[in-house]
Amino acid sequence: MSCLLHRLLPSIVSSIFLVFATTPALAQPAGARGENFLYRVIAGDTLIDLAQKYTTTSSNWTILQSLNSVEDPFRLSIGTELKIPFSLIPELPSPAQVSHISGEVSVNNTPAKLEDEVAEGSNIRTGANGFITLALADGSVLSVPAASSMQIERLRVFKGTGLIDTIFSIQDGALESSVAPRATGVGRFEIRTPVSITGVRGTSLRVRASDNGAQSEVLSGSAQLNSSQAGNATLRPNQGAAVNAHGKLLGIRPLLPAPALTEPVRGGQGWTASFPPIPGAVSYLVRVATDDAGHHLVSSKHFDAPDITFSASRPGTYYVIVRAVDADGVMGKDAILPFLGRTVLNSSDGSAVFSGYGEFVQLTEF
Repeated sequence: MSCLLHRLLPSIVSSIFLVFATTPALAQPAGARGENFLYRVIAGDTLIDLAQKYTTTSSNWTILQSLNSVEDPFRLSIGTELKIPFSLIPELPSPAQVSHISGEVSVNNTPAKLEDEVAEGSNIRTGANGFITLALADGSVLSVPAASSMQIERLRVFKGTGLIDTIFSIQDGALESSVAPRATGVGRFEIRTPVSITGVRGTSLRVRASDNGAQSEVLSGSAQLNSSQAGNATLRPNQGAAVNAHGKLLGIRPLLPAPALTEPVRGGQGWTASFPPIPGAVSYLVRVATDDAGHHLVSSKHFDAPDITFSASRPGTYYVIVRAVDADGVMGKDAILPFLGRTVLNSSDGSAVFSGYGEFVQLTEF
């Protein structure tokens, strides 16, 4: 038996080597930090292979070795995070697509349209009741609410990885994002304001900017918040922070809880609802969307008290989304309720009746 095993051992070893050699290593993106892409080592990785895979030049392994203080480029500890400079990774343009639009929205001073492609360098503006949602190549979703002004500074994908490299700059207003929802990782995703930079790794994030400063809130995942006076701060799930107009961090705090909405009551002007006041809240943001994730917004309004009204101009199921706002402008968790839009006149076959102007014939409710 030992002689047989001795004769078979070379072929067994060869077969095992062939299996590992022909099994493709799965990319293990771990996010980004500063100007570096982060990669988490898996079994079989070498610096030469990683340099070829991500930079298309195997000789760049020496740069990776120096940057990461690696003693042996052929012996990498599994689970170690390696830094790979973004400057070494080739990139390709990766336009976003308009997946939702409502009200007045312009891209580069031209009215936006559904399914338009939006390229790097574009400027987006939403009117007083304008909303737009963009879909990125990796499945990330960006929602720009009313009265916002934003520039897309970078909109690319790292070649061969499927990971996006994006930078959005908010001059005024807000941007809400669901980043890398497929859990594939993200190369770089930054939202910049005049006083802060928020960088994320696959997360649900909100950022706003105004003359008074900026606010960031993380619902899931994590984010790095940078400001001129605060340096770096980490936001964990269900945490938010505000930065004042001078770049001073006003403190990381837990998000205010979601309001406990009562069953809404329908009336002639739409719906009304009330709920117990949220301790620490100074106002409440009430939005209406056609989806429960709030990506497809159609209206937005602030209320000073926990007695709210809302409506939808068309028939169908809508969602009211309510969140509390603290004194620094940091917003809390969402409460979400479905409701029905306007009641319209239907014909005998059940289809809606339109007026001569192409609008639904709406019924008054009492």
